[in-house]
Amino acid sequence: MKLTEISGNINEWFSGEGPLSDVVISSRVRLARNLAGHRFLAACPATEKAEILRKLKDVLMALDLGDEVFYIGVDKVPALEKRFLVERHLISQNHAFGKGPRGAVIARREFFTAMINEEDHLRLQVLKAGCQLSACIEQINRIDDLIEQKVEYAFSPKYGYLTACPTNLGTGIRVSVMLHLPALKMTGQIEKFLNAAKALGLAVRGLFGEGTEAAGDFYQLSNQITLGVRENDIVNQFEKTIIPEIVEYEHAARSQLLSHDASLLDDKISRALALLKNANLISSQEALFLLSHIRLGLNMRKHQGASTPAIDRLCSLGADVGDAGNAGTTDKISIVTVNRLFLLTLPAHLQLNYGKELDSTHRDALRAQIIRSALNG
Repeated sequence: MKLTEISGNINEWFSGEGPLSDVVISSRVRLARNLAGHRFLAACPATEKAEILRKLKDVLMALDLGDEVFYIGVDKVPALEKRFLVERHLISQNHAFGKGPRGAVIARREFFTAMINEEDHLRLQVLKAGCQLSACIEQINRIDDLIEQKVEYAFSPKYGYLTACPTNLGTGIRVSVMLHLPALKMTGQIEKFLNAAKALGLAVRGLFGEGTEAAGDFYQLSNQITLGVRENDIVNQFEKTIIPEIVEYEHAARSQLLSHDASLLDDKISRALALLKNANLISSQEALFLLSHIRLGLNMRKHQGASTPAIDRLCSLGADVGDAGNAGTTDKISIVTVNRLFLLTLPAHLQLNYGKELDSTHRDALRAQIIRSALNG
């Protein structure tokens, strides 16, 4: 399967739907596993890595997930395709640009990815739109059980699943949510969120995970403790306590903008709309920043019934909402329109869909053209 078959559309978990979807973009559960009888990857020669890859690929490709799965030889694809997979949140930066034999098995609807020979022999992940961690853990446990019927995992009765990094020891689980927090940022309260997360022992990362900064007011929040904690306890704490509280804080900040800083809110949305509709050159970072304000305005109308001059203009705007199979359909601008622009104007998406690598100036020009075309109907 060619990556261009999925690169022109948004993936299932970025649909803008699901519980608490105005703030929670997506939910993800990841499991780290290693095979019994094999060394951790840092101590493996290439021949052993190749054996692990072959064994796990055969098992994963035979899984019945209710969806077509395809395999990517990550060590063999061009750098542009690696960057695309990272932008798509299908593999990690480490996996994309690591060393030795490695691969990924991906469901066509992109709700499931298995990274083979990343930091551990196997990293499984399930993603869903909105706040759906319980559904994620249920699905990934079912997949994990199917795999464990075919291979033996490295497991200790005392320590649980054995992993390359001690921070994953035990359950091997990483629970994370992607949050959109523009109002907390706009009202100067984002540091409170970051400090509170740190105090709770949670990790906060940027749009593309570890080592990246927040872009477009997107933040990834995840657990850091896996040893001595049950999987369901971690999920329940996130889904029933941590995430609802963060959503409440973001909603309060949005209400504050409406009641006390409506002119600031209107200015941000108006400037974003004017630049996006008229710019001839726009960088990836600037596009994410401006589209974040558009997404905020649309969600404030949809979920809070907000009405300001800028939000009213935004919500009456016609947009090309066509996708790869339905181009040229004009309708009111929507979250789906904005989410497509978030993804399709990222550097690797842009170039893969264009058909070749471009220098930064040509990327900025093409990005501006795509956004202008979408927002001007």
